[in-house]
Amino acid sequence: MHSNPAFRKPDRTRNLAFAAERGFGFLTLAGPDGPLASHIPFILSDTGAVAEMHLTRSNPILRCDGAAALLAVVGPDGYVSPDWYGAPEQVPTWNYVAVHLRGWVEVLPVEALRPHLERLSARFEEALDKCPWTMGKMTEESIARMMRMIVPVALHIEDVAGTWKLNQNKEDGARRGAATAIPASVGAEREALGQLMLEPPL
Repeated sequence: MHSNPAFRKPDRTRNLAFAAERGFGFLTLAGPDGPLASHIPFILSDTGAVAEMHLTRSNPILRCDGAAALLAVVGPDGYVSPDWYGAPEQVPTWNYVAVHLRGWVEVLPVEALRPHLERLSARFEEALDKCPWTMGKMTEESIARMMRMIVPVALHIEDVAGTWKLNQNKEDGARRGAATAIPASVGAEREALGQLMLEPPL
């Protein structure tokens, strides 16, 4: 990951916690015919050593077993107007949070698929205000038909890098001014970005 040193977040624990919370990223690698990418949900192991996910059976990434790969996890982002700093001689910028998990991909045996799907759905269902959905609500025939179309995959994580670009290079008053203005500009993502900017500088 290339970024201004002022915005790098070397704290592996914080970066992994952020990636685990988001649970969605862009898996990319160099395929035989060029770059490949898939946008997929995932869950991290407790140690942060493995990200487990699944791909459709037709996905060309499955032909790259053992290849080096990057899982990019992107958080809230948004444009920052110079007017919001309340200070002269400022320029526009874009604030964001991103964590890159580098490692190698492994195509897992079919036996790993159902436990993975159960863990994945449980991970996201627990955040909802309802009785959790489980695979037990489906017939075994439907489950078997669905599972024939997807393949379990693991990313074995060897490196973790994060960029938290949240105006750490600005005076506290300017940073707070922009953080206050961002949520009012548009959308829930910007509200989340503003909240991150109000936290102690990373």
